[in-house]
Amino acid sequence: MKKFLVFAGGMLALFIFLVNLGPMILLGVSIWLLYVIFKQFLKSNSTVGKVGWIALGLLVLSIGISNIYAIIGVAAAYALYLIYKSWKNDDINDGHTPKDDDPFNNFERQWADIHQ
Repeated sequence: MKKFLVFAGGMLALFIFLVNLGPMILLGVSIWLLYVIFKQFLKSNSTVGKVGWIALGLLVLSIGISNIYAIIGVAAAYALYLIYKSWKNDDINDGHTPKDDDPFNNFERQWADIHQ
């Protein structure tokens, strides 16, 4: 049952990620363009050039703000990462966990307990 719920959560996170993929790309491009515009603004010496870069920056900022809900897609991508990690750890631990009572399998732990 736990694996099914993890799988269902993963499918939901994948769907949310795919729905928000376009806005995520536009948000990333707008952030990059704002960085480039800021660098060009700092290089500009004329007042007209600075006003032009500010106007262009405000236009790109409005595009970025309109795609701010793309952060939901970033959260879904992070949830997908956590679900994948959880799923992989469950596959590794299935049937391969050593017994806690067996002294030969836990020699290092017991050795550390003795020397503390």
